[in-house]
Amino acid sequence: MSKDPQSAFKYDYLGSDTKAVQRSVSNHLVYTIGKDPLTATEHDWMMAFSHVVRDRLIERWMETQRSYYKHDAKRAYYLSMEFLIGRSLVNSLLNMDIYDACTEALHKLGIELERLRSLEHDAALGNGGLGRLAACFLDSMATLNIPGYGYGIRFEYGMFRQKIEDGQQVELPENWLTHGNPWEFPRPEVSYRIRFGGRVMEYQDQTGRRHFDWIEGDVVMAQAYDTPIPGFHNDTVNNLRLWSAKAYEDFDLNCFNLGEYTEAVVGKTHSENISKVLYPNDTSTMNKLLRLKQQYFFVSASLKDILRRFFIDHDDLRELPEKVAIQLNDTHPAIAIPELMRLLMDKHHLEWQPAWDITTRVFSYTNHTLLPEALETWPVHILEQLLPRHLQLIYEINRRFLLMLGHLNPGDMDLLHRLSIIDDGGERRIRMAHLAIVGSHRVNGVSALHSELLRKYTFRDFNRYYPNKIMNVTNGITPRRWLYLSNKGLSKLICDAIGSDWIKDLDQLKQLEPLADDALFRERFAAIKLANKKKLATQINYYLKREIDPHTLFDVQVKRIHEYKRQLLNLLRTIALYNRLTDTDAKKFVPRTIIFGGKAAPGYAMAKLIIRLINDVADVIDNDPAVSDRLKIIFIPNYDVTTASDIIPAAELSQQISTAGMEASGTGNMKLALNGALTMGTMDGANVEMQQHIGSDNIFIFGHTTKDIERLNIQGYNPRSHYETNACLRRVIDMIANGYFSPEEPDRYRTITDNLLNADHFKVLADFQSYLDISDQADKAYRTPDEWDRMAILNTARMGYFSSDRTIQEYAQKVWNVAPVPR
Repeated sequence: MSKDPQSAFKYDYLGSDTKAVQRSVSNHLVYTIGKDPLTATEHDWMMAFSHVVRDRLIERWMETQRSYYKHDAKRAYYLSMEFLIGRSLVNSLLNMDIYDACTEALHKLGIELERLRSLEHDAALGNGGLGRLAACFLDSMATLNIPGYGYGIRFEYGMFRQKIEDGQQVELPENWLTHGNPWEFPRPEVSYRIRFGGRVMEYQDQTGRRHFDWIEGDVVMAQAYDTPIPGFHNDTVNNLRLWSAKAYEDFDLNCFNLGEYTEAVVGKTHSENISKVLYPNDTSTMNKLLRLKQQYFFVSASLKDILRRFFIDHDDLRELPEKVAIQLNDTHPAIAIPELMRLLMDKHHLEWQPAWDITTRVFSYTNHTLLPEALETWPVHILEQLLPRHLQLIYEINRRFLLMLGHLNPGDMDLLHRLSIIDDGGERRIRMAHLAIVGSHRVNGVSALHSELLRKYTFRDFNRYYPNKIMNVTNGITPRRWLYLSNKGLSKLICDAIGSDWIKDLDQLKQLEPLADDALFRERFAAIKLANKKKLATQINYYLKREIDPHTLFDVQVKRIHEYKRQLLNLLRTIALYNRLTDTDAKKFVPRTIIFGGKAAPGYAMAKLIIRLINDVADVIDNDPAVSDRLKIIFIPNYDVTTASDIIPAAELSQQISTAGMEASGTGNMKLALNGALTMGTMDGANVEMQQHIGSDNIFIFGHTTKDIERLNIQGYNPRSHYETNACLRRVIDMIANGYFSPEEPDRYRTITDNLLNADHFKVLADFQSYLDISDQADKAYRTPDEWDRMAILNTARMGYFSSDRTIQEYAQKVWNVAPVPR
C-alpha cells in the first residue's frame, strides 16, 4: 500500500459538453443500470441519466466540503422535520448550467429530457409550507456560498398520497422510493445509537460531583443518507443529511428457528417504523409516542454528527458557538436543547453553566404559528416513559429559569405560571415553544406582522424578559425553482428584456416596471400566461378527465386544508356566484375556473369534510348546463411541488384569505405573485408586506384586520347575526345545511353549518360580504385585459424582496454569524 495514498489517488473530472454527457449516459446505462439500449425502459434511461448528473454534482460537492474544512468555516445547520425538495433532475441541470448540453446529448440518443423529467418522483419528505421553506433555504444557502447543512428524516412513505374517491380524501402510501432514489448516497458507516426508555443512574465521583448515566431501554440505529444540494452557477454543492431508522438487532434467529417467523422480525419492524411516515395520525397514544420518537431520533443523530464534525479540527467545546449555528425550524426539533445539554454534561463532562452557555449560543428558533392550540406540547408522562434523562434536564432548565424570573419579579406567581416550561394546568405538559425560547439566543417570526404579534401577544411576557431576543426574518422563496424552472416562458421573456442577473438577484426585476406600460410587452406577457393555462387545462383533462376553458379566469387556492386558511370562505363565495348565475343572465359574469388543491391531515375531520363539500359543490355545478360553461370547480389531488409548478404559472388570481392574525407568513402567496397572479387576500402574514412592496393598487385586500378581530372577540362575536342580516349568505348556508349539494344525505354538512352559525372561530361569516365585494372588484379589473396585465407585470416586478436569498442573508448576518466561503 502506498505510504501516501492521497498523492496516488487520482480521478478524472467529467466533461459537461454534449459528447461527454452522451458517453456518460451510455456508460451508466450499461455499467450502472445493467441494461442494453435495446431492452432499456424509459425508467432505465431516467436512472442512467440521473447518475450522469449526480456524477457532476459529486465533483463540486467534494470540492465544496474540502473548501469548508480548509477555511475552518462556521457552519449553519438547519434542523427540520420536513424538506419538500420536489424533483431534483432539471433543478440540478439548471443550477450547474448544463441543461442545454444534456438536452442535446439525450436527443442524439433518441431520448427527450421532458419525458425523463416526468418519470422522476417527488421526494416525499414534507407536507406544506414548512418543508418547502426549508428546501428553498437549502437552495439559497448553496447559491450564496453559505456553509449550510440540512438535517431531517428519510421518510420511506412521506406523509401520504392523496386520492379523491366519491369526493372524499383517501390516504395511500407515498411509495416514492419504490424504484430507488438516484440522488442519495447511503452512508452505513455514519450510524448512531439512539436510546428510548430505560432509566437514569445517578452517582458521585471522588470530588462529590453528581453524574448521570442513561442506561437500558431500547436502542435504534440512525443511518445517514446524503443528498447533494447545488447552488446556482457557482460550483457550491451543500449537503442534506437524512436519517433512516434501522434495527439495532434486526433478526432473532432463535425465534425463527422455533417457527416464530413474525416474532423474529418484530424488533426490526418496531425500530424502522420511526422513519416510515411523516406526521402519523396522532389521535392514538401509540402514534403520539411515535411522533416524539421521530423528533428525538433525528435530533439526537444530528447533534452527534455535528459534534463529530466539530471534533475533526477542534478539541475545545467552548469554541462550539464560534463554529456551529443550529436553527430549529419550528418546535419539532426543540428537544435538541436538552439533548445537547445531555451530550455536553453526561458524555463530555462539562459543568451546567458552561454547557448552558454553549447551548444557548448555538441554538436559534423559528416560530411558525400564532395559534396557541398549535404550539406543541408533550405530556410529562410520555417524556418520562421515552426520554427520562431529558425530562430531568428540562425540569432543571425550568427551575433555574423560574428562579431568575422570580428574583426579577418577586411575588408574581401568575407570571411564573405563564412562562414556565411546564404547564401545570390539568395534565402536566412540556411547552416546547417555551423550551425553545429559553434555550435559544434568537427567536424569529417569519413576517413583520407575525413577529409583531409574537412580541405583543403570543410571547408578550417573554419579550419583556428578553427584550431583544424576538426578531423578524420575513420568509422568502427561491426564484430558481419558482420562476426560472417552473415558468420557462416568463423566464425567457424576462431574460430577453433585462438579462439573467435577476436569477441570483431578484431585486433586478424592478427593471420590468416601465415595461408594464409597454403594449407589446404586455401582449407577450399575456400570451405566456395563456400558454401556461392551456398546458394546465391539458393536464387536468388527461389526469382528471375534466375539461376546462383556458380563456376563463383561473382563480386558485392551493395550500394545506385547514379551517384558518378558509377554503370554506372561498367555497361560500363560489356558491354565491353560482346562485347569481342561475338567477340572472350568465353572460354578465366573468367566466371562472376555481382551482383548489391541498391535503388535510389524516386526523383532521373538519378539513376532510371541507374537501368533500368542495367536490360535492363541484359536481352540482358541473351537472348544471345553465352555468357549467361559466363556472367550474376543480380539486386537484395530491398537491406537491411538481403539481404546484404546473398550477402556479397558470394562476391569474391568488386566494390568500386566512383569518387575519393566524397565518404566520405564507409562501404560496409569494410564488403566485412572482408568476404574475394578482393576490386577493386579508391583511395577514406576508400579505401585509406584499401590499407595501407591490402597491395597494395592484392587490385586492379585504376583510377584518387583526385589530378588528380582537375588537370583535372583546365585544362578543355573534356569527348568526351575519346570517340573519345577509340574504345572500343565508341562502348559501341554507343550501349547504339542507342538503342541496348532498341530496342523498341531507345532513352531511350540518357539522359545518352549525359550527359557522354558533362559533365561527375563524370569522368566515364576518368576512363573507367583504370577500364577495372584492371578488366583484377583481372581476371588473379582469374585464380590462390591458389593466389586468399591467397589474400582473407589476406584481412580478416588485417581488424582489421576497427572495429566499435575502432571507438567508438576514439569518447569516443577524442570527448565525456565518460568512460565505468563496469558491
